[in-house]
Amino acid sequence: MRQATLTRKTSETDISVELILDGIGRFYNATGVGFFDHMLDQLAKHAMIDLKVRAEGDTHIDDHHTVEDVGITIGQAFKEAIGDKRGITRYGECALPMDDALVRVALDLSGRSYLVWNVDFPTSKIGDFDTELLREFFQALTSNAGITLHVDLAHGLNSHHIAEAAFKAVAHALRQAVALDERKQGEIPSTKGAL
Repeated sequence: MRQATLTRKTSETDISVELILDGIGRFYNATGVGFFDHMLDQLAKHAMIDLKVRAEGDTHIDDHHTVEDVGITIGQAFKEAIGDKRGITRYGECALPMDDALVRVALDLSGRSYLVWNVDFPTSKIGDFDTELLREFFQALTSNAGITLHVDLAHGLNSHHIAEAAFKAVAHALRQAVALDERKQGEIPSTKGAL
């Protein structure tokens, strides 16, 4: 199975991640940031990736370090689990509606990190959670996993719906991209022979 277990400890956070790409969408996420846990649950469930995240961070200051460092650690675990990418589909896309929100995602497991984030939230917070941290999470994830990711909000009135649609759309696109294609017979999906 394509899987990884990683820990990352700094003076600001202490994080452990267990990730299984060929999972069934099981999750246990406990970061100390309730809304963020809910989003990570969506990511695991809809990507069909088993994901377990435990984090302790300096949330008495704010949630920034915890959210960003979880993104870093999940990204590093993903990169380890995907390996040399032999036989993967490589690309994924999804247009996902959630009530008033419609988010479009396209991604490439290219090994080249790039984030395009065209998502504006109508509110600066969802409960106590700062909406600007969602971009920080995806920036950390893509940078450490080597993913090119485009996330575009087409419509949306409710910040919670927008955020959840974004995570679910990324999840569905990831599910496509990590899938093994029998016709590729274990080859690297690039004319260069490496990703």
